[in-house]
Amino acid sequence: MGLGKRPRLGLIGFGGFGRLMAGALCPHMDILVCDPAYVGAVLDTGQALPMGTLEDAAQCDIVVLCIPVARVPHLCARLAPLLKPGTLVVDVGSVKVEPMRVMDELLPSHVDIVGTHPLFGPQSARDGIAGHKIAVCPLRGVRWRSVAGFLRRIGLDVIVTTPEAHDREAAMVQGLTHLIAKVLAGMGPLPERMTTASFEHLRAAIGMVQDDPPTVLHAIETANPYAADIRSAFFERAERLRVQFDGV
Repeated sequence: MGLGKRPRLGLIGFGGFGRLMAGALCPHMDILVCDPAYVGAVLDTGQALPMGTLEDAAQCDIVVLCIPVARVPHLCARLAPLLKPGTLVVDVGSVKVEPMRVMDELLPSHVDIVGTHPLFGPQSARDGIAGHKIAVCPLRGVRWRSVAGFLRRIGLDVIVTTPEAHDREAAMVQGLTHLIAKVLAGMGPLPERMTTASFEHLRAAIGMVQDDPPTVLHAIETANPYAADIRSAFFERAERLRVQFDGV
């Protein structure tokens, strides 16, 4: 990835994050988009990318799964007989333990697998991806090193980790952020006039995640094996404070 000849990348999924990713990567590789929900793949710059079938995408040098976590098993089962030897398969999901287990189980032994989680999205990276963080979880093969090196060269802060360590930290980092954002967004319009600096940061954080599709919140809160314990600890401490102040 990012080494030698210009690689061909099959991008499966062209939602908000898929478009962001395609825009960042198209200067470095030839991208083919596969997404039956779209009749055309057009970047925010107006550049149109070629589209193809799942079979077409599977024949690329790199195949990126840019889909909801819940769809990974079904897609991997369909991809498995289509992938050529030496293909590099990468996912970008916000949960790593279970999706990577499924990828390892269902994808053929002749492909390399690297899990990634870009710790940004269309809102937080609307001015560019440089300086943002991305987790890289090696699974199969040695090309994760070239993946990490390429990601650093395009300006990302790479964190090499394991699926388990990733999910443990993400359960709090993402789980609580999205949970709090969902609760506050549901309480109605947030104040805009009489605000403090800390509240402005809170409002900005909510703005970065409140428009994420429901599948993202669902994956973060249900597919992460450590999320339930973090939620329980958070609500337990919140309840203690409620009882404390209600009793005053």
